[in-house]
Amino acid sequence: MSLDVLAIAAHPDDIEQTCGGTLIRMAEMGYRTGALDLTAGDMGTRGSPEQRVAESEAAAKHLLLRWRGNLHFPDARLENDLAARMTLARKIRELRPRVVILPYWQARHPDHYRAGEMGYEACFLAGLKKLDESTEPHRPFKILYSSVYADVKPSFVVDIGAQFERRMAALLSYASQYGETGAGSDLFPQEAEIRERLGAIARFYGNQIGVKYGEPFVVKEAMQIDDIVAMPVRSI
Repeated sequence: MSLDVLAIAAHPDDIEQTCGGTLIRMAEMGYRTGALDLTAGDMGTRGSPEQRVAESEAAAKHLLLRWRGNLHFPDARLENDLAARMTLARKIRELRPRVVILPYWQARHPDHYRAGEMGYEACFLAGLKKLDESTEPHRPFKILYSSVYADVKPSFVVDIGAQFERRMAALLSYASQYGETGAGSDLFPQEAEIRERLGAIARFYGNQIGVKYGEPFVVKEAMQIDDIVAMPVRSI
């Protein structure tokens, strides 16, 4: 297995909310895409781990993924320790992605920012030749941070206008989380509200680049531009 793009996140449905449209767009362009959930969301109010993993497989079809997996780390107790980093690094060496998408490094949920920390460190470790003699070293070329829920200016925004409805179908595959049920009804909005909220967020970022829907990302390094005349998005 060799992937072009691998998204890593803490829980099933995180990827669908933060970078699902981008994964769909990349798959439609012919790239091999994958998603790795670190936990099965076993501490969630709704649904069982078995349900959520099954729903993630259904969502994967909407996302057009070539591969999806789950490491079954402990939910709400995610720790950036050596064992976890080594497990994740070995998976990165196995999948050999060129681009890795991680959660932004600041978040309300500790699992989210720890997933970003673990992902970055595992990407580095995966490139060490002596890390594991049974696998070949591999270090991703590019790391992107999905910043949709962070109050920061994105480095760039991906136009997902043509992919938004498919992204919503992927998210709503998690019937245990977004279906009509009494459990946690005071915490979880109904489907119409979910559509309105996520649509508003995507419209906000899309408006920044002059399109209907967008997904924002942050990179830590400078971006190279070779043709300043061909740069997209108006300044004035």
